[in-house]
Amino acid sequence: MRTLPQLAILALLGGLGAAWHIYGEQFGLPRPLALVGLEAAAPTGPQRGGGGGPVGVVVSPVRTGTVVDRSESVGTVRARDAVTITTKVTGIVQAIRFQEGQNVQEGEVLVELDAAALRAELDQARALFDDARSQLVRGRGLQPGQTITAQRLETLEALTRQAEGRVRQAQAKLEELRVTAPFSGRVGLRQVSVGALVQPGTVVTTLDDISRVRVEFAVPEVYVARVRVGSPVIARSAAFGDRRFEGRVLVVDTRIDTTTRTVRVISEFENPQEVLKPGLFMTVDIEMQRREDAMLVAEEALDPLGDRNFVFVVRDNRAKRVEVRLGQRLQGEVEVLSGVRAGEMVVVRGIQRLRNDAPVRVVETLTRPTS
Repeated sequence: MRTLPQLAILALLGGLGAAWHIYGEQFGLPRPLALVGLEAAAPTGPQRGGGGGPVGVVVSPVRTGTVVDRSESVGTVRARDAVTITTKVTGIVQAIRFQEGQNVQEGEVLVELDAAALRAELDQARALFDDARSQLVRGRGLQPGQTITAQRLETLEALTRQAEGRVRQAQAKLEELRVTAPFSGRVGLRQVSVGALVQPGTVVTTLDDISRVRVEFAVPEVYVARVRVGSPVIARSAAFGDRRFEGRVLVVDTRIDTTTRTVRVISEFENPQEVLKPGLFMTVDIEMQRREDAMLVAEEALDPLGDRNFVFVVRDNRAKRVEVRLGQRLQGEVEVLSGVRAGEMVVVRGIQRLRNDAPVRVVETLTRPTS
């Protein structure tokens, strides 16, 4: 049975050995003499990774794959074109030519106002124009010997122009009694009824073109150099479960909001079935950068130390502890930016029994990342 002083000495040597394994190998410090004597007296075997037999390890190759940097945000659906249809003149609604929710074409008549008074005004203007034009034609076509003063001829020409102007003015007013669609789209709810007296600016309905929609969102200013027109955008909504909508960045604002330190981005989505409605709340993922040949290792290959990360690379049947710089973390894998090369074998199981330059024996090679 060991005495208390002997147990204390063993505990001290054990702590010294653990400290050297963590920091000594990293900074190239010589092994303490006490530790050398302790290891010489310790039993040897393949399970220790010391001077005995090689340690059995499981390895996995550093593979190349696609890594996408994304930024998540939230946005709102907007119609590509949207307008509130209103009347321009005062009148009585005579006919409504659309159904609520109907698709209409550009220029299609939506509402007609009573035009009886304006048609009478137009007929009168046309009659005056015809009379003035006839007098002008007779004045210009006088036979030889018949005279007309130049002043009279100028007067007839002026009257003819005035009458023609009244005709065009009456025609324009008549056109304003017909409310038409300024572009193709889908009308909303009807706000007027037949027989109602409307004033200029009275709302008739709404018109939205949602065959394509826009989603507006904001991204942090740190990403402004990586957001480009044409970048892919993925949008989701709780209303559609796991369904994903694919679009593209259409416009990036030229200014950064100094309050939120974000930049506004407008993306556009094809919406042939018109399932995306204006005002719908969306979760947006914007693709900022894609690396097709990124180096990936299994996440369990990492040997972290503080804010640094290491892996054991098998070279010449020995485990070399190398520092790596990490990028994106994926499911079961992590991107390595530097420290290893594609195709190299890294230890994924048995790391706890290894130290730098320890001999190893590969017992299994995993061709896919483990989770």
